[in-house]
Amino acid sequence: MAQKRLIPRINSLNGTKSSQAQGVYLAVDLGGTNFRVCSIRLNGDTTFSLTQSKVAIPRSLMTAPTSHDLFSFLALQIESFLKTHHGEHFEEHHRRRTQMGEQQGEEHYFQLGFTFSFPVQQMGINKGTLIRWTKGFDIDDAIGKDVCELLQREIDALHLPVKVAALVNDTVGTLMARSYTSPGKTGTLLGAIFGTGTNGAYVESLTKVTKLVQKPPSSKGGRGGAGGEYDSSTGQMIVNTEWGSFDNQMSVLPSTPYDAALDAGSVNPGIQMFEKRVSGMFLGEILRRAVVAMVENPAVQLFKDESSASNDVHSTCTIADDSALYRKWGVDTSFLSVAQADQSAGFKATRQALSKDLGVDAASAEDVEAVKILVEAIGKRSARLSAVALAAVVISTRSLSSGEVVDIGVDGSLVEYYPGFETYIRDALREVDGIGVEGEQKIRIGIAKDGSGVGAALIALVAAGREA
Repeated sequence: MAQKRLIPRINSLNGTKSSQAQGVYLAVDLGGTNFRVCSIRLNGDTTFSLTQSKVAIPRSLMTAPTSHDLFSFLALQIESFLKTHHGEHFEEHHRRRTQMGEQQGEEHYFQLGFTFSFPVQQMGINKGTLIRWTKGFDIDDAIGKDVCELLQREIDALHLPVKVAALVNDTVGTLMARSYTSPGKTGTLLGAIFGTGTNGAYVESLTKVTKLVQKPPSSKGGRGGAGGEYDSSTGQMIVNTEWGSFDNQMSVLPSTPYDAALDAGSVNPGIQMFEKRVSGMFLGEILRRAVVAMVENPAVQLFKDESSASNDVHSTCTIADDSALYRKWGVDTSFLSVAQADQSAGFKATRQALSKDLGVDAASAEDVEAVKILVEAIGKRSARLSAVALAAVVISTRSLSSGEVVDIGVDGSLVEYYPGFETYIRDALREVDGIGVEGEQKIRIGIAKDGSGVGAALIALVAAGREA
């Protein structure tokens, strides 16, 4: 499909609940520590049904010697999913292949949307070269290669009835999924991810997309541009912001010694500086480094029994030699969620998590309170910085001036599960000049559940040439 045909069809989905957005599509999502395979049945009435499987990406594959190691693993997960959930279709394909060989057409192939949440130079609906890895991935030989081709090659090697029809960033998928499922007729302005990583994509006026190099129209309503053709008839363009790299030069972002140490020890120092203060992948490591610094400081009495009457006299706080506190990336952000939510007597849940997850036994009341203060500061900062990104898009697009509800779709473990995350976001939005209390009340934030999968299916539908 020519790229110029993509935007008008996407725009017909954005804000429209088309009865023709129907069918079964596959989607895969590689965006962090897990790989997800889904089949989505679009019912054409804002509803859908989803079947999925999820597998953790082995850390060894995140830094594998070759891209083949990772992408062959991904293809094997697709094969396993088809055998389990679409066994009849899978077997029929292989019977047809045995009878007809390689001459069979692709009319029985599943159209697949590939959600690939890393920076790419996208030249077409199913073509894009990897610019760099983020989120702990580091496979040198994949840089500069077409990630759709890498996946299709491994799919073809297994003779699977699957065509990679669309390359989708998870934020664009979230934007599309929210637009399909949001209440009312208001179009969705922005899709944002606050999970393992963070990023956003939004609908922008084409006149403001100054990077496009316009050439004489190649067809009615179409223009040639840098990197491919685009359609100018709608007057809009979906922009993937890659805001995870906002302020890499550290002009305005807040920083602590723990942020600096985390960055220096990461696989991409000096890159994704906004993301390293916001996303779930890094919050646990920020806490770990802060706690270890306090434990190692003789002037700080954390986990040293110098309070609560020497920890109630009869118990002594200990840190196991193999504690997760002493392992890089050893503290998961789920620990912060437990501590943030804990309102139990004596903070029992946090004490249990300290013992079970971090190997810290018999912590004093003051110890637990100190940990909770750190947790709240880290989580609150993450949410308030998230609000900055959302506010920037709302203000830049002047969306509040219409008087209509501004619809934002969000997805990701932080915004869905971290206690009080959206509350912190809304508190911050009310403090932003240009939004304020009145503007915050007009902003509707809705979870785009399974956004990256459903959005990828919607864009696969577009890519397959269906009307939407």
